[in-house]
Amino acid sequence: MTARVVALRAEYRADALGLGSARPRLSWRLEGVAPGVDQAAAELELTDDEGRVQRAESPTPDRVLVDWPFAPLVSRQAVAVRIRARLDDGTTTGWSEPLAVEAGLLAPTDWTEPFVSPSPAASRSGVRPGFLLRAAVPLDGEVRRARIRATAHGVFTLALNGEPVADSVLDPAWTSYRSRIRAQTYDVTDRLRRGENVLAAQVADGWYRGHIGFDGGLWDVYGPDVALLAQLEITRPDGRVEVVPLGDRWRSSAGPVTAAGLYEGESFDARLLPAGWDAPGFDDTGWERPALLPSSDFPAVLEPALDPPIRVVGELAPVAVERRPNGRIRLDFGQNIAGRLRVEVEGPRGHAVRLHHAEVLEHDELGTRPLRAATAVDTYVLAGTGRERWAPAFTIHGFRYAELEDWPGGLADGDVVAQVISSDLRPTGGFAASDPLLTRLHENVVWSMRGNFVGLPTDCPNRDERLGWTGDIQIFAPTAAFLFDSAGTLVSWLRDLAAEQRSDGAVPDYVPWLPLGFSHGFESAAWGDAAVVVPWTLYERFGDAGVLGAQWPSMRAWVEHCAALAGPDGLIRTGTQLGDWLDPTAPPDRPAEARTDKYLVANAYLVHSARLVARAAAVLGRPDDEVRFTGLADRTLAAFLAAYRGGNDFGPLGTATGLSLAIGFDLLPDEADRVAAGARLAELAAEGGYRIQTGFVGTPLILDALAATGQIDAAYRLLLERGCPSWLYQVVMGATTTWERWDSMLPDGSINPGGMTSFNHYAFGAVADFLHRRVAGLAPAAPGYRELLVAPQPGPLESASAALETPYGPASVAWRRNGDDFLLDVVVPTGTTATVVLPDAAGTRSVVGAGAHRFATTLSEPAGVPA
Repeated sequence: MTARVVALRAEYRADALGLGSARPRLSWRLEGVAPGVDQAAAELELTDDEGRVQRAESPTPDRVLVDWPFAPLVSRQAVAVRIRARLDDGTTTGWSEPLAVEAGLLAPTDWTEPFVSPSPAASRSGVRPGFLLRAAVPLDGEVRRARIRATAHGVFTLALNGEPVADSVLDPAWTSYRSRIRAQTYDVTDRLRRGENVLAAQVADGWYRGHIGFDGGLWDVYGPDVALLAQLEITRPDGRVEVVPLGDRWRSSAGPVTAAGLYEGESFDARLLPAGWDAPGFDDTGWERPALLPSSDFPAVLEPALDPPIRVVGELAPVAVERRPNGRIRLDFGQNIAGRLRVEVEGPRGHAVRLHHAEVLEHDELGTRPLRAATAVDTYVLAGTGRERWAPAFTIHGFRYAELEDWPGGLADGDVVAQVISSDLRPTGGFAASDPLLTRLHENVVWSMRGNFVGLPTDCPNRDERLGWTGDIQIFAPTAAFLFDSAGTLVSWLRDLAAEQRSDGAVPDYVPWLPLGFSHGFESAAWGDAAVVVPWTLYERFGDAGVLGAQWPSMRAWVEHCAALAGPDGLIRTGTQLGDWLDPTAPPDRPAEARTDKYLVANAYLVHSARLVARAAAVLGRPDDEVRFTGLADRTLAAFLAAYRGGNDFGPLGTATGLSLAIGFDLLPDEADRVAAGARLAELAAEGGYRIQTGFVGTPLILDALAATGQIDAAYRLLLERGCPSWLYQVVMGATTTWERWDSMLPDGSINPGGMTSFNHYAFGAVADFLHRRVAGLAPAAPGYRELLVAPQPGPLESASAALETPYGPASVAWRRNGDDFLLDVVVPTGTTATVVLPDAAGTRSVVGAGAHRFATTLSEPAGVPA
């Protein structure tokens, strides 16, 4: 194969339309390069609209997030970029395919159109209707390029001349709307026509003024209006840009969406949909003039989206259909998802069909109690025009099961499908093992991430919550970074975290922040530490030092806030801490009760985050800060050991979570102490029958803590246990996503009696990171996987494999055993190296370069391998 440059991207996007950066970083990969050959330098070429060409040199092997070498882009500027690489064997690749790079609107003054509101003030409390908006615009002359920039207070769909401008849903997704609102750019060059053109939208409350949050929730959180902002821009052949005036052309009307709530569901009366309303030629003289609200009147920055939009990313047909005694039709889709139903139905005009949703069954009925106030019922009223096709546009549900109420006639294949909704993230990582339950556990983790990355990382997609809990993503970020190309979504969410952070550095427990009944404070360790851990994980897994620079003020402020909470002894002993949340011994309605002291958790995290901030300071070239935060970590650690390190049983530190923190966060400077802690942890696991004894804090750490201290057998016993509580218990109970509680469903098939139970929560799925790094043996050894560590620890398994699209290309590890004979296959991407550590008695270690490699040895588990 000829060496070539492929996969050119700007920032994290292969579709670089409407970027929010004037100097977008560029990434690319090499294919077809001979083993041992790498890039020595690269030549970058930019061509502008007028055909003018500029070239620049990148004199290094770097090809991940390389700084923009040209003059900064200005708003709306469109260029084409291509790259060729000079290799260190003296040859040069051909030019890559060009990447179209186009800046969005980079300054607030670029937005000249107003928000258009058909409902500037909520007319009533409760679930409200959606609205129709249309603007008819005459156009003539030649067009080089046409763009629509759009966002909303609420959620919207957008069409031009009767056709959707995009396949995204729930735009503009949820951000900290007081600070920033995403805006999308749509290429409509080929959609415009001479003469009349019609821009049409449907808008509904969404997160902006709809019902969000638990304990009764909140309404109108961000404002009283629901509104659309759409700006149509035309670039003429001579390069002139015209912003087409739309404000006075807009007309609004009530529409077929008679009620829409993210939690409650959508009601759609097809009789109320005006034929042709979104196309030229429609008579809208009876429609109203919407209110025009200048965008400058609102504090939020209108910001080009950093991450992929939310889309329908798959469809599922039911695997079982059942007619119920009450007349309903029950559908089992075989998989718990976040999404909606798409129906095709025929019946008389005015007939109403109701769609009910639930994640699980309880006592042979839909298990809806865990949904709390999220009623999750969609209603479709037929127009009676023949076969009608519909899916709700302004709601989303968590479900595996659905029931159709008052369905007219029979149900044929394809009449009802479940549409999976998620941020359209590119899958990047996979795992499989000889134990099918372990493979299914990993698949459940993938599905839980898919269901909980809908614009931002949330806790659950089902009940009246669906919030961006910081603790959940703090522990799950390494797994998220492996499974999907999630950097853009997480960088976007970190901007919200920094925006919501208090002036004293405190971080809320969930982002975006809502003042709900649970608003106990802003200082929960492991939750607020997401401000530090998530940026560091993005640096470690994607090689993105830029995120450390962007988040540096937030990272530093959180650790300084925690340090300020410490008393005279240097330790935190105050504040409401969530601690080792959902310890399996916690009563159903007291999830914060745990065996491990919550302030022990807080101080362990202060050491850990102070060290990470010191390491970030080193990356960013801030030596004074590196020294300062290293000193803080050392002082806190000394106080921590004096307070919590007991005798032979380790005193307060001697719980499963305490010991996991001590080993995982390197809190025991003496190696003999560390080994003893691992031995004691293994004893605790055995005493507990290898059932889980940890909550949110301990669970992501315990298997690594055991493996790193020579207790790999205990780690596998814990991992492969099937009794409750355990990871595999939920799998044998039929779970298709990971659960919020270890016993979300009890062994008798009843739902946990607590008021907080979800069957789609990714947090405990953080164990997948252990499966990737320790079981299969594929781990990063340098930022962005520029160096890999391949160190599988097979345990009792017969085989395992992992594959990952790293920033440098595909990497994979696959091993199998036959008795004591062990065979390992490794693929290393171009431009990287891998340190391979074999699980034999000698711990044979070798360093290999790019290419495919095979190793054979005789098995003997080593006494712990660095991860």
